[in-house]
Amino acid sequence: MNLNQNILVKLKQAGLRINNKWLVKDVSLQIEKGKIVTLIGPNGSGKSTTAKIALGIYKKINGEAKKYTTKVGYVPQKISIDWTLPLRVSDFMVLTENLKEEAINDALSLTGVIHLKDKNLGDLSGGEFQRVLLARAISKKPELLVLDEPVQGVDFTGEIALYELIKKISDELNCGILLISHDLHTVMSATDHVVCLNGHVCCSGSPIEVAKNNEYKALFGEQASQILSRYEHRHDHIHTNEGKIKKN
Repeated sequence: MNLNQNILVKLKQAGLRINNKWLVKDVSLQIEKGKIVTLIGPNGSGKSTTAKIALGIYKKINGEAKKYTTKVGYVPQKISIDWTLPLRVSDFMVLTENLKEEAINDALSLTGVIHLKDKNLGDLSGGEFQRVLLARAISKKPELLVLDEPVQGVDFTGEIALYELIKKISDELNCGILLISHDLHTVMSATDHVVCLNGHVCCSGSPIEVAKNNEYKALFGEQASQILSRYEHRHDHIHTNEGKIKKN
């Protein structure tokens, strides 16, 4: 029974063990409507496994995993496409979904790529394709959105823009988002809660709390302190349109 109607997913000491090996263990977190939870950690730390536990893909798990919605959107880490096919964005949107034209247009508009509707997928940039993938995932207005490394193949400026878009999607659709990332610095301003994994939960909390945590610093080294200084610089003041600094 879900007493808090805002909670979409709740994991309590959840883990997965296969062939006597723990892929991830003792993960506790919850995802609520309108909130972004980010999983970070090195390769092989259990981020994707945790997301699949949250989605209910893995059934035989340790601990508890409860999902309180069936309205789910998902952007996988890898997707196989034959780029030689003359597949337009509009065709791609309805490959596996029966969508009305209005839903397609709304989703493409929200992600800023409505002008690419009739363009071939093979002609898109990395950032444009990621926006189309996001549009496809939100086309049925999910309550829960799971994004596995959604900025792959995108330059740094594009990463920032995509994370700002993800925050906008969360706000406008009031959906909960589980975001998987390999680093923290570009997601800091967008996320509400961070869980740092390395086979288990090393630390969790607000972005600033995680960046200050010694276990996080041990995993990410010098990068951790750079992230913290960037974050604090960004949040102790704002820049005016003329480029001047205005204190908060």
